Amino acid sequence: MIIGMVRHGNTDWNALGKIQGQTDIPLNELGKKQANALASRLSQDEKLWDAVISSDLQRARQTAAVIADKLDIPLLDGDPRLRERNFGEVEGLTLPERVERWGENWREVAQGLETDEEVRARGLAFLQDWQKQRPEGRLLVVSHGGFLAQMFDTLCVDLEKQHLGNLSYSILQFKDEQWAPLLYNCTRHLEEEQGVTTK
Repeated sequence: MIIGMVRHGNTDWNALGKIQGQTDIPLNELGKKQANALASRLSQDEKLWDAVISSDLQRARQTAAVIADKLDIPLLDGDPRLRERNFGEVEGLTLPERVERWGENWREVAQGLETDEEVRARGLAFLQDWQKQRPEGRLLVVSHGGFLAQMFDTLCVDLEKQHLGNLSYSILQFKDEQWAPLLYNCTRHLEEEQGVTTK
């Protein structure tokens, strides 16, 4: 099985440095351009993906819809297990605002934050379901930075941790009972597309 992992495009909250979590924020114009840049890249590559699935939050759905349309492949129903971590009462706040309210250890103090274990559990449940349904499938997943970081940490033990930018593109293959990265955190499509940045 091969899984593609894409972080959604830029939003106004991304631009302002606000934590989004499960607050449902749409793409901004830059985010739409980023989604189109990846879709164009994938349309020029050898056909790899059977379908696109995303979280049910609109920034991921909008990104996935652009890609599915360009590649002319099915856009599957959004799956809430692919949502970003629930950040509870810190959602909508910038880092200075979080530190001012709760201090440097805001993650331990603020209420309602989903744990790493909870995020990983729902991500693994999603993957296991798909492995049972389509063990030879090639599925492109559009999700969120915090969620994807947890999945990479869980599935690829020796992978170097990197910040996952908007519209970063990664590919994992399940072989010999383990997941191996074929591509990790690639943003070449944004660098090549004139006027499209990751900021």
